[in-house]
Amino acid sequence: MRTIVFLFCAATLILFGEVWSSELESLPQGPEETSATSAGNSRKREGEGKNAEEDGVKETKESSNQRKSAEGLLEELVLEKSGKKSSEKSDYEVLSDDLQFMHSAIKIVKAPDLSQDKESRKMSEMLNELLDSHERMIQKIESEIEEINRLSPEDEEPVVVTPEQLEAQEAYDRAMVVLNRTKVDKLQGHKLMVEAANKGHPLARIHVAWAQLLGHPVHMDTEAAKKTFLELAEEGLPEAQMGLGLMYATGIGFNVSQSKALVYYTMAALGDNSWAQMALGYRSWAGVGVPNSCETALDFYRKVATKVADKVTFSGGVAVHRIRLLDEIENAGPSSGILDNDLIDYYQLLADKGDVQAQVGLGQLHYQGGRGIPLDHQKALQYFSQAANAGNAVAMAFLGKIYLEGSDNIKADNDTAFKYFKKAADLGNPVGQSGLGVMFLHGKGVPKDTVKALKYFTQAADQGWVDGQLQLGNMYFSGIGVKRDFKLANKYFNLASQSGHVLAFYNLGQMHAVGLGMMRSCPTAVELFKNVAERGKWSERLMSAHQDYRSYRFEEAFMQYTLMSELGYEVAQSNAAFLLDRGEINLFQNREEELIRALQFWGRAAAQGYSAAQVKLGDYHYYGLGTNVDFETAASHYRMASEQQHNAQAMFNLGYMHEQGLGMKKDIHLAKRCYDLAAETSVDAKVPVTLALMKLQLLFKLESLRESPFSVLLELDENIASNWDLYLITMLTVVLGAALYFRRPPPPGAANYNQPAAAAPAAPPVPTEAADEAPLLDRPAAPSNTNDDQRRQQQQQQQQREDTPQ
Repeated sequence: MRTIVFLFCAATLILFGEVWSSELESLPQGPEETSATSAGNSRKREGEGKNAEEDGVKETKESSNQRKSAEGLLEELVLEKSGKKSSEKSDYEVLSDDLQFMHSAIKIVKAPDLSQDKESRKMSEMLNELLDSHERMIQKIESEIEEINRLSPEDEEPVVVTPEQLEAQEAYDRAMVVLNRTKVDKLQGHKLMVEAANKGHPLARIHVAWAQLLGHPVHMDTEAAKKTFLELAEEGLPEAQMGLGLMYATGIGFNVSQSKALVYYTMAALGDNSWAQMALGYRSWAGVGVPNSCETALDFYRKVATKVADKVTFSGGVAVHRIRLLDEIENAGPSSGILDNDLIDYYQLLADKGDVQAQVGLGQLHYQGGRGIPLDHQKALQYFSQAANAGNAVAMAFLGKIYLEGSDNIKADNDTAFKYFKKAADLGNPVGQSGLGVMFLHGKGVPKDTVKALKYFTQAADQGWVDGQLQLGNMYFSGIGVKRDFKLANKYFNLASQSGHVLAFYNLGQMHAVGLGMMRSCPTAVELFKNVAERGKWSERLMSAHQDYRSYRFEEAFMQYTLMSELGYEVAQSNAAFLLDRGEINLFQNREEELIRALQFWGRAAAQGYSAAQVKLGDYHYYGLGTNVDFETAASHYRMASEQQHNAQAMFNLGYMHEQGLGMKKDIHLAKRCYDLAAETSVDAKVPVTLALMKLQLLFKLESLRESPFSVLLELDENIASNWDLYLITMLTVVLGAALYFRRPPPPGAANYNQPAAAAPAAPPVPTEAADEAPLLDRPAAPSNTNDDQRRQQQQQQQQREDTPQ
């Protein structure tokens, strides 16, 4: 590239010199002075206006003034160039003949001899020296090119591959075949990769080293990974340089050194390593360790996005699930979108019983993967076939997609795909219409027909199907079958991006990066390309990290989240901070170091718009976790989360700080306003907000009491006064507990407290009906006469009490 630039500059300068020389040579070399011409010219200078009237030239005064000004400028120019204003008057006179075009037709006159000027000779000498220097440079470049050609690999001897190297390559190829299958067996692939690594294959050794560093799918071994990275980085392997950059950036295996991390990231990025390019793109975009540069980030993210877009299939790729551990814990429910095994079994039972909707749903889950279900096109084909036999149009369309692309165990068949697409399209299904459009657009099994393709894509797009919108955008963007229209392309790409299609994001990024059909916007292009880059195959590590977390392998999950956070994944940053915050990682020296790293991860996640991370930053500055206590900074983080993301927790915290006057002026009215906003934003905040408002009302009454004559009651002990709210809560708790204790229901068999106490002894129990029906031997003994007298006496007293007026 440098050689081409040098040659282009040299050719330009040579051409410029030739044009300049030809112009100098085309000028006349000397004037031919005649007395008549001199006299005529002198008369013109003395009174050009009178001569013009006498000769009958009908020129306006305005043209005469323009002519005089032109003569004056030319006179100044000639005299300055020649340096002979007084001695070479004839040169000016000859030059003034050149102005005769004002009076008559075009005349050919001779210009002064500029070759005699000192400045002209100086300019010529400078050009000659410049051309000589460029000629020498061109000769040097040519000699370097000859040297490079002489040492080119074409002339080198072919590299001899030993049997051991050939065997190692075959083992590596077998491992990659297993790992690149649709249904991946990671353990088997890792075993084959270890076999190739033991035979010395460098890429296999790198793969094993990454598995040892991340702890997936094997146990962690940081030292072994570090040793392998150091050895292979010396050989210039980009993957090894990326590994060293990660270890220096995170302080795992080495002391933290962001400068060394940047060096290794840069070398790996120059070796076209996608992870290193993403890491540098994120750092340039967010300003992490380097100056913020949108253009640099755009360059790196565009390279990775192009690789990802090239590998996107007709199915759209594997779905990426971004599960935030903090939300999963706080919500305490299946908010992550991961399907429970019992629910999957229930759907399978329905599908086996012939439920068409369950068959279609399971087929889509196995076709695209995600939500805890692995990608399996064979099972998807099974469920779609069952639903298609029942006449379901969606199943027919997806069968067409499966046969159009093919898979590991399914051979591509354009005729079968066209048959299913046609059946679905005839039933009005947009997926089938879009599939037919693709086949007519690319001529897969049918003749190319852009008119029919446009027709089917339009029908699918009108029904809101994302593939139809994307393909219409492509046709208008490239001008295939229609007139090129960037505005319409932008419209359809935006519609497709709302459904999350990767290629729609990529095409919009290209348009924003260049400014096609819109104003150029570098930040928007970077965000779009970043979105595409984060949908690469490596995004599967987010799910594997979550599986390790659910299996209580916290350190392995943390290492994978750390890698993804370096690549710019906001979900990984918040999850890594969450694991450090809970103290479940034993990779660092002490708790303080964990909190400092957690604060760093929370800050990066908050910068990407995660409101819970913004609240966590406020908590860390409020309590002094990993940093000094700073109420003002805490309040600023709460305010940002409240105003930008409408976070109810941040609003509540702001209300408390306004109430207590922490980091800001004490203001009960603003505190009440923040509490009310928190209650309006989230239903879960209503109960704590109610308690806080009760306390706030009590505070307001106490403030009113201070201004009353009873203010002496508030002059309590300093310790009690500073913690009065704790004492008040304790007292209320005791009162509430006592009320609950005394209002409890009486135990069974307890005495009736509503009856008045009798002075006489209690009567004996009356025999029950069961006792009367018992055999004679089992009946209780009859009471004595004394007991009968006492019973009669109690009955009389009871009768007297009833007869007595109340």
